[in-house]
Amino acid sequence: MNKVSSDHFFDYWQTTVQPEHRRFSYGFRFHSGEETVWMTENGIFAEEPEAPTGFYDRPYIHQIDLFQAPEWAKSAVFYQIMPDRFANGDPETDPENISPWGDKPTEESFFGGDLQGIIDHLDYLEDLGITAIYLTPIFKAPTNHKYDTTDYKQVDPHFGDLELLKELVQNAHSKGIRIVLDAVFNHISANSPQFKDVIEHGEQSEYVNWFHINEFPVKVREGDPNYDTFGFVEQMPKLNTANPDTREYLLDIAEYWLKEIGMDGWRLDVASEIDHAFWREFRRRVKAVNPEAFIIGEVWNDSLRWLQGDQFDSVMNYPLSDRLIEYLRSDEMDAETFASHISGLLIRYPQQANEVLFNLMASHDTPRVLTQLGGDKRKLKLAIAFLLTFTGTPCIYYGDEIGLEGEGDPDCRKCMIWDPDGQDRDLFNSYKALIRLRKEHPALRTGDFRFLQAEPRERSFVYERKDSSTHLTIWMNASEQPVTLFLPLDGSWQDSLNSEPVVSTEDSIKVELEPFSFKILLKI
Repeated sequence: MNKVSSDHFFDYWQTTVQPEHRRFSYGFRFHSGEETVWMTENGIFAEEPEAPTGFYDRPYIHQIDLFQAPEWAKSAVFYQIMPDRFANGDPETDPENISPWGDKPTEESFFGGDLQGIIDHLDYLEDLGITAIYLTPIFKAPTNHKYDTTDYKQVDPHFGDLELLKELVQNAHSKGIRIVLDAVFNHISANSPQFKDVIEHGEQSEYVNWFHINEFPVKVREGDPNYDTFGFVEQMPKLNTANPDTREYLLDIAEYWLKEIGMDGWRLDVASEIDHAFWREFRRRVKAVNPEAFIIGEVWNDSLRWLQGDQFDSVMNYPLSDRLIEYLRSDEMDAETFASHISGLLIRYPQQANEVLFNLMASHDTPRVLTQLGGDKRKLKLAIAFLLTFTGTPCIYYGDEIGLEGEGDPDCRKCMIWDPDGQDRDLFNSYKALIRLRKEHPALRTGDFRFLQAEPRERSFVYERKDSSTHLTIWMNASEQPVTLFLPLDGSWQDSLNSEPVVSTEDSIKVELEPFSFKILLKI
């Protein structure tokens, strides 16, 4: 076994086993000087136990039980879009009283962004290097964000219609860009026909078991609804997904859109608050329609119970962005602590899950990443370099690549800037170069990850991405001081972004880093 990572509590060791007959028993043998002991499920012994009695055991490995995510997701670079804020391609579909494009957003603002606007800018995304788009909800709803659905089978008229959605998917696919839609199955709009029927007919409503109603009549008293909701928002009553009729209604929606428009997956809103039985059936039904559909759950914490191969392919990896932004935002954390946090996150899940975790720096639910980093573009470049050289599937929130800033909702949901004079093109080119590098080297997507240097009381660190054919090392300085780093690495190396050679001796290399800068080296 090899030590693959460490945190404050443990060293983690790992090996790969491919049992010839799909089953195996195993124990551990420890050597220390002249002493040898064996550890099995039954305890620690001075003499070698007789296998397989008492050994750790994998009775039989069934293919159906293995964690298997779509292969394409390992290579994808996602881009998250809120349709109302990305681009207005067809003013004819605008809501009434829209705000001028670029005004400061409020919770009620509409700006007229639509599906046509996305179609019009697919070339921009292709140029950036994007290979997949995650769209926040596009189905009929009264708000600008559309997380309060009234009709799951109708594209919101402010965004377009079914034919335009099909055109978006087809045009995106022609450019090698996949489309993932947002499934809001935890809750529905209080203006939905189902909930309005419950309000009108009370306990006699045919939809009464679709919701979690605590008493009748249904009402809101001093802002406190007597029914369960999303986040205590009275306009978003929570659906009862354990009810057979509700469950079948939602599962039909999941199948319908996959079949109707040929999109490539679902992002699942508030996924942690829906029962596991529903998600198991959801996966079975979705994969039956399209085995390559990518299923991403919105879970903000440890997500292992959803990543056992029977529910989600991936989850939104907010713990990663939290740790990285915390590290870059101030100098209170040293490199050793940061490496410990990241190693702890990697060891949570098996490698197959880590390779497709939905890694993001910001979203519609967080302040903009540049704002979180105090407007320091150097820190943002460091964050994105880490994101695009780390294990997992990276996602860029629209506009981050051209320097959009904003505090939390609604400020983080500003309109995209399309005037080149208003865009930070240097930042855009940095994103583009790093995306291109990730595409060029499979080791940055599925290779081994390991910290090579992360010392206490230091702010610089080095890690590697490595597979059987390629070896890259990533050097980062998260301090206000320039640093010179040495590592005992043999062979010849070059800067992967500009092909410049690296100063080296027979058994080590030297790298100089300016404040808040990075280098990505390739062994040649």
